[in-house]
Amino acid sequence: MNTQLAATLRTDDVLDCTFPAPATAPRAVGHKHVQNEALFRRLLVRERKRADRLDQPLAVLSLTAADLGPDASVIWRSAIEAVIRTRETDVVGWLDRHTRIGIILYDVPALDTVYARELEVRIRRELARRLPSDIVARFSVALHIHSSARHTQCEPEEVADATHPIKTALKRLLDILGSAALLLVLAPIFALIATLVKLKSPGPILFRQLRIGRNMKPFRMLKFRTMHVNADPSLHRAFVSEFIAAGNKTQPADSSKVFKLVADPRITPIGAVLRRTSLDELPQLWNVLRGEMSLVGPRPPLPYEVEQYRPWHARRVVEAKPGITGLWQVGGRSRTTFDDMVRLDLQYAKAQSVWTDIKILLATPGAVLSGRGAC
Repeated sequence: MNTQLAATLRTDDVLDCTFPAPATAPRAVGHKHVQNEALFRRLLVRERKRADRLDQPLAVLSLTAADLGPDASVIWRSAIEAVIRTRETDVVGWLDRHTRIGIILYDVPALDTVYARELEVRIRRELARRLPSDIVARFSVALHIHSSARHTQCEPEEVADATHPIKTALKRLLDILGSAALLLVLAPIFALIATLVKLKSPGPILFRQLRIGRNMKPFRMLKFRTMHVNADPSLHRAFVSEFIAAGNKTQPADSSKVFKLVADPRITPIGAVLRRTSLDELPQLWNVLRGEMSLVGPRPPLPYEVEQYRPWHARRVVEAKPGITGLWQVGGRSRTTFDDMVRLDLQYAKAQSVWTDIKILLATPGAVLSGRGAC
């Protein structure tokens, strides 16, 4: 076994939150999904903070090779292709351009020397398929584990938005203009729904619920109240536990059986209509205008949902601002598994742009009217 691999089954410099980010962000080479050095180091800080908050280990694999000569770019392109064959939920990026890449490992099994040895063998096998043996020998593999920052003196810095500032500004502009326009145009519908909610069930018109936003920041999400006042949350908590635990299990053959909470006795008659048509979500336009949500993004989870997340699941509340609609809503909603839902959220986070948001927004009315998976 590579001695470096065995020696680095601990916290070390790769996960040290004191490293300086480079002044410029060099372009990644070898694969379009490889993060450049500046963004990857910021992501490491963010993931370390998330791991500390959830009291979970953070594992980063590094692949290092120096003095590859004038063909370094070509060699690294093949090496990256070898590494990228790991699971699709892992993130690859440059630690030192043309010298070392890192892979953030999500949802890994027990991290011990046996697993580390298997990991190295698997990577070297992939390298051997693409590179000459003398080149493969120049690569070293190391597994770096950060278990908890509570026992160190290092306090991670706040992480800046890793997306392009122009894209971020354009997305925010779309959110402001879109939410303001919809709040104005839909004002009569708001008034009608508010009247029906008030007449059909005693209690407040709006329901304010604590949700988890981007970078694990909590906020109060608004909805039209669809349940009786003081409804017991234990039924939904049990459903969420079952849904997340089901993970990536395939859906039953009977398409009428979906992963959603049906026949919920807590829901009022008018609430059932609002949920089926997603009209109960309209007050979240105010959350969008305030900057707590976006028109398009992952759905914001409840705190007790996040408590049950596996490490890679938590990326859905780290990499993109939560939204009213998204790929999950227009692509399957409650007829997808939980793991598939998270993959759709991560897919959106990688490819988010104003044009992507516009396409999702245009597809949303059709998904709402068809009622596919609405709950």
